[in-house]
Amino acid sequence: MKSLILAGAAALALSTPALADIAVHDAYARSAGAAAKTGAAFMVIENTGDSDDRLVSVASDAAQKVELHTHEAGENGVMKMREVEDGFVIPANGAHALARGGDHVMFMGLNGPFEQDDTVTVTLTFEKAGDMEVEIPVDLERQPTHGDDHGEHDGHGEHGEHDGHGDHDGHDDHSGHAGHGDMNK
Repeated sequence: MKSLILAGAAALALSTPALADIAVHDAYARSAGAAAKTGAAFMVIENTGDSDDRLVSVASDAAQKVELHTHEAGENGVMKMREVEDGFVIPANGAHALARGGDHVMFMGLNGPFEQDDTVTVTLTFEKAGDMEVEIPVDLERQPTHGDDHGEHDGHGEHGEHDGHGDHDGHDDHSGHAGHGDMNK
């Protein structure tokens, strides 16, 4: 019986990468201010395993809705934000950065303000590694590092009556939606 249990445990260990293969570095969350209805989280996700994994979803009690988002160039070079339903590949023996102006975690309908030095509990769900709960510090003062601020998006705010991914050209155009605040500053 003992050998059967050990064999089963070994097979399970070989079939899925251990959660220990996934690590989160330099995570922080922010919003545009106390009245903001949305926020975002950024981090570097490292995969020390020998096979690719994928961040497939994210959840948090901090907001009514939490999604994986990215920015992409639309018509006339105007940047648009959109949900990434397939998630983000975390390459084997590599990393994937969720950074300002790129891929990120989007909080919509905040249940309370993000305040400096608070923490936000987020559950990251990976295709192979499963769920990982992360305590993300709120840092409203952090400035973008070189390469993070592409100037195409002024942050996140409340999504409105359209597809939820307004055009962002570096200005807070609040027509049709409540903008996206000031999180990339």
